[in-house]
Amino acid sequence: MSDALRALGTSIAATLPGAIRAHAVDYNELTLEVEPSRLIETVRYLRDDPSCLFVSFIDLTAVDYPTRVPRFDVVTHLLSPKHNRRIRVKVATEEDQPVASLTALYPAANWFERETYDLFGVLFSGHPDLRRILTDYGFEGHPLRKDFPMTGYVEVRYDDAEKRVVYEPVNLRQEFRSFDFLSPWEGAIDYVLPGDEKASVPPAAETPQVKPQ
Repeated sequence: MSDALRALGTSIAATLPGAIRAHAVDYNELTLEVEPSRLIETVRYLRDDPSCLFVSFIDLTAVDYPTRVPRFDVVTHLLSPKHNRRIRVKVATEEDQPVASLTALYPAANWFERETYDLFGVLFSGHPDLRRILTDYGFEGHPLRKDFPMTGYVEVRYDDAEKRVVYEPVNLRQEFRSFDFLSPWEGAIDYVLPGDEKASVPPAAETPQVKPQ
């Protein structure tokens, strides 16, 4: 299987010169790194060419590399039922560089691209309705970016007095605590755990004396 996939990757790269930046086989899937400007051409070839026939759209998402330029990879998975093969298509992009939408080739990409925009902030040119799909319309930021705070920026609740949903700054009910404890499996060695100083220490038990017979 791996040899056949490598041969397929070589064939695709030869047929589309300049479109494939790199190709490799990982986890029994062929991975193509595609030039962003050639994405639609490449995916159309993968769908229509008899040697490929990747007619089934599986999913699409992004991967965030905050320290890398370009920052994001947009990753699409396709399936060829005819040849029983899967393929992974990667496109590198920046926050302000839209990726071509695949909705014209695969209508199922619609909601996946909206989800990727919502959670990562990646834009898709040519998408018919690019808006948030999982978070609210007034949500600030993109929650799957690695620099997004775990607490978020606002919290949402229903205000019974105003009879509507209201947004408020995040207000932690309890401060984050930093416990200066050792692992409970190792125990404390050099100090007494907080609270233990209140416990009375029983006197050491005496060793019973055995009387000679």
